[in-house]
Formats: sequence, C-alpha cells, structure tokens
Amino acid sequence: MQTSQPSTFWGKLFARPAKPYIHPYLGGMLLGIVLFLAFLLTRNGLGASGGMNRLVAAAQDVVAPGHIDRTPYLLKLAGGAKNPLDDWSVPVVFGAVLGGMTSGLIFSRFKPELNKGPRISNRTRLMLAFVGGTIMAYGARMARGCTSGQALSGGATLSAGSWALMLCIFAGAYALAYFIRKAWR
Repeated sequence: MQTSQPSTFWGKLFARPAKPYIHPYLGGMLLGIVLFLAFLLTRNGLGASGGMNRLVAAAQDVVAPGHIDRTPYLLKLAGGAKNPLDDWSVPVVFGAVLGGMTSGLIFSRFKPELNKGPRISNRTRLMLAFVGGTIMAYGARMARGCTSGQALSGGATLSAGSWALMLCIFAGAYALAYFIRKAWR
C-alpha cells in the first residue's frame, strides 16, 4: 500500500518530521546572551506585555481617540500627539512572533495543532486557554510586566519584586494544577 505524499507547499511543510529541541542548558545560555545584549544595546531588558499594550492603545487611538485622552493609563501611552508605537517594546513583540515562526519553520514544528488530554473537548481546551491567557495578561499589567520581563529582566537585575512574583506564579501554577490535571489525563 502506498501512502500519498502531500502535493501542496503547505502540505509538504506540515508533513516533515520535527527536529529535536535544543538542549535546555544551551538554550538557557543563548537566552542569557540575548538578555545581556538587550541590556547592553538598548538599556532595556526583554518583555512583551508593554509592547502588546502599545499595540492595543494604537488600535484604540484609531477607533476611539477620545477614549484615550480620558483614560489616565492610556494617556501615558498614546495621549495627544504621542505615537504609541514609538517604544522599544513594540519591535520585541514582532521579533518574538517572527523568531518563533522562523524557528518553527527551521525545525519543522510550524503546524497547526491543539494540544490537549483525551478527556477534554477542543472547545473546552480553547476556552481554558483563553481564560488562562486573559488572567495572565491582566496579572502582567497589575505586576507591571509579563513573566518574561519580570523573570528574565527583573530576575537578572536581582529585583526582589520580580523574584517574589515568580515564586507566586509557580506556587499558583502548582496549586491550580491539582484541579486542572484531569483535563490532561
């Protein structure tokens, strides 16, 4: 019996076997070098939530510019003649997306998939992902930075608040894992 080979570009792209992941210690060292270079060249660390906020503020400025000028938080990002996209964190967001896509293409991991346990429906998995992402995004703003900004940049500068936040994130994840684990078995 012959197996049919995909004939389209996308079919061939998604059918390739995935290459192994990078060794975690090598990946950690490379991430440390990137973080060091970010501090050296831009005088800023790594983090994406600020860039995402600026992208949202730019969209709001197009749709409802009056709302921006009435909201103190958004006023700092895009009020008046300020361009919300004129910040170092915006290219970090696009770089993370493009870097992830490039890595996925190089290592044959760029394909649509939904990871879940056998006892959970696709709809429930997507709902859990959306709710979890929303909570993390809100928490990132409350903590004044996302996990990458807090753990990597704040941790590298030995910020006590960043270390405390990461301990709380890990503790919260372990506590919640007890209730969510049934979805993955």
